[in-house]
Amino acid sequence: MLRPILFLHRWLGVAVGLVMTIWCLSGFVMLYWDYPRLMPDEQIRGLAPLNLPAAALAHAGLPADMPLSAARVEMMAGRAVLRVTLAIDPGRPIAQMRAMPANIDLATGRPIDGLSEAEALAVGRSFGRHCGIGGDALAAVPTGMDQWTVQTFRRHQPMHRIDYAGGATAYVAASGEVVQQTSRAERFWGWLGAVPHWLYPTLLRQDGALWSQVVIWSAFTGCFLTVTGLWVGIARLRRNRRGRIASPYRGLWWWHHMAGLFFGLLTLSWVASGLLSMNPWGFLESEAGFAERERLAGPMRWGDVAAAIGRLPALPPGTVRLEAAPLGGRTYLAAVFADGRRIRLGDDGRPAPLARDELAAALANGPPVAALELMRGEDDYYYAHKYPVTLPVWRAVLGDAGRTRLYIDPATGRLIRAFDGNSRAFRWLMDGLHSLDLPALRLRPIRDIVVLPLLAAVTLVCATGTWMGFRAVGRDFRRVRNRRRRQRGARIIAIEGATP
Repeated sequence: MLRPILFLHRWLGVAVGLVMTIWCLSGFVMLYWDYPRLMPDEQIRGLAPLNLPAAALAHAGLPADMPLSAARVEMMAGRAVLRVTLAIDPGRPIAQMRAMPANIDLATGRPIDGLSEAEALAVGRSFGRHCGIGGDALAAVPTGMDQWTVQTFRRHQPMHRIDYAGGATAYVAASGEVVQQTSRAERFWGWLGAVPHWLYPTLLRQDGALWSQVVIWSAFTGCFLTVTGLWVGIARLRRNRRGRIASPYRGLWWWHHMAGLFFGLLTLSWVASGLLSMNPWGFLESEAGFAERERLAGPMRWGDVAAAIGRLPALPPGTVRLEAAPLGGRTYLAAVFADGRRIRLGDDGRPAPLARDELAAALANGPPVAALELMRGEDDYYYAHKYPVTLPVWRAVLGDAGRTRLYIDPATGRLIRAFDGNSRAFRWLMDGLHSLDLPALRLRPIRDIVVLPLLAAVTLVCATGTWMGFRAVGRDFRRVRNRRRRQRGARIIAIEGATP
């Protein structure tokens, strides 16, 4: 069995081993630089203070009984705009739902479904001025999908790219929202980190189904390569003259053999967890966030939102966004500030903090609650690693089959995160195994001291195997070429010897 396994291991090491080496090298960058993305707090920081004119909602033009999942009012280049997310309504035809506007200019009542270059540039200038992007906005250029919009383009097309004098870029959607922002440094490290690590070039990523299959089968083949390498590595161990078990190899082969034996299981865990991150067979699918968010908020209709806004005597100073905060079927409003703070408002416009009894009543609409507490620190599922989290936060553990955990904003009652059994398993298989995202390894420099040597060792396994695979395949090609030359020479000699 060893000879065919060696043959497979060698040839897989040429192609897949090279991909695995790239994964390791780009992993060094991914420890410090993630894929560029515009975080919600950054988007809020780029908004101008909200100026809501009197009777502005009279121009919204939405039916009062229209069910909504979300609604907010904010400024867009000096204009107040309403942005809504429609909920599924079985009583309305799908065509009618699709015809409803999702973004409305409250000054004119017209839907916003596209911007001119001048309008996009005005949005970009306002965003850059408020969020502190260095340099003036130079131009708004219509753009298709590029390397930094592969995750957002289809939902927000057509787009304009805003170029700033300092090298930053922002992307303005057809709705007038800024949905992506990058800096020169983020793009540089993105090319060295996330793009090769996720196999993310635009040419491949623009076809989501193809990209998914390429990643899945590359990782699956990498698992097979690692398992066969462990098998071969153990089978090749021999006893030396002193009776000790040792490697029969020397030089680079010895390094690959020893590194593979000591770090092969770690290599396998990283490749296998990368495969599971794609959820190829769907066994870790989770809809806890969607289902529990709808249940906690309760039904919300446009008439309720409009009435709540109409009752407000004034906006709190510094408000940049006014958003609906439904809870238990009642529609509240939340004032959002540039620093990310949220304050829930009562009918009189004063702060109306979320009370424990109110939250418990809203949670009573779903499965029984096994535990409810105001969590002031982090736990294994709600923690800050690369991105900050809101603390304190309400944690509710439900008594359903999945022991679902809900993390709820104490200011507004908004569901922040939800973990059922599948999503908790995904957290440990993906973040735990693949990113070594463990409580003891989140603090630096402890994380660097532990993770960097381990990643270097796995890189040694993959790089030496790839190099030896290329050399072995090169020798095989040379042997075949030399044998063909000898055969061709023997035929020529035979022909010449037979000529009179």
